[in-house]
Amino acid sequence: MRGSRVLSGGIAAAMVMTAASVVMRPVTARADTVPVMVIHGGAGVIKADMSPERRKIVLAALAHALDAGYAALKAGKPAPDAVVAAIHVLEDDPNFNAGKGAVFTHDGHNEMDAAIMDGATLRAGAIAGVQHVRNPISLARAVMDHSPHVLLIGAGAEAFARTQGIALVDTSYFWTQRRWDQLQRALKEDAAHAQHADETTDRHFGTVGAVALDKAGHLAAGTSTGGMTDKLWGRVGDSPLIGAGTYANAGCAMSGTGWGEFYIRTVAAHEICMRVTAMHDSLAHAADDVINHEIPALGGNGGAILVDSAGDIAMPFNTDGMYRAWVGRDGVPHAAIFQ
Repeated sequence: MRGSRVLSGGIAAAMVMTAASVVMRPVTARADTVPVMVIHGGAGVIKADMSPERRKIVLAALAHALDAGYAALKAGKPAPDAVVAAIHVLEDDPNFNAGKGAVFTHDGHNEMDAAIMDGATLRAGAIAGVQHVRNPISLARAVMDHSPHVLLIGAGAEAFARTQGIALVDTSYFWTQRRWDQLQRALKEDAAHAQHADETTDRHFGTVGAVALDKAGHLAAGTSTGGMTDKLWGRVGDSPLIGAGTYANAGCAMSGTGWGEFYIRTVAAHEICMRVTAMHDSLAHAADDVINHEIPALGGNGGAILVDSAGDIAMPFNTDGMYRAWVGRDGVPHAAIFQ
């Protein structure tokens, strides 16, 4: 079971779950819940790409984001606040494909997507194809809280951002040499009608996300991404699509990272959470079945982070690695990259 991880009480343990081990848990919010936080910075990490220096930088960034989100939970703030706080840090860090580190489209633009969902109310907000929003997750939150809609796109989303005082920046803010070089390699290969030789360019895993369980026993999930390097025609992946790459209800929250087209086709996040809350499957089994079996069977791959109302955590992935960090019920922070 490649990359399937489930944590209970904050203690990491590889577990093989069967239908016989499924235990039904009532989905009941409690005022004395111990908060839990999980974040990811994308799957598809390749060991050969990771120098000791880069590994140190990435782990520090994950720890910083985790601290920001978990601090909100410890202060008694609701799960959506914690999700936004953690994702803000990752969006501001050029090491991740979201916000400042967003990849370039075929036409040389940065187009960003994001979504957030409040499991307690089933309210959700999402944006797609924005080019000037410094923190896309903030705009997604504003859509959820201050509009009658769920998904806004492009210029319309940015017009709404202006009404909400959401920070807009010049497109130059998102330019980074590393992402620009990736695009140039891809364009040369496009011209030669060659497959992308650069695995970083050819991967579909550039996403950040967070899931949280707050002291009130409520869940939330959020995801933010710059999409795919060299993408065409205004492509939108699974991240801003509620039920595909992002979903939360009263018993389960998920943020995905992977080849978005396959997460859309399997409605991956909703599928897992419905198995947990309606079919009473264990979080570990449901997550492993969808991420490590259903999606690969169609030709896709990737990973996900999940937490349920009991505070159990699952982090399945079927790639070499997935940037991830978490605080379980024991309150101890962890971070990892590879298997």
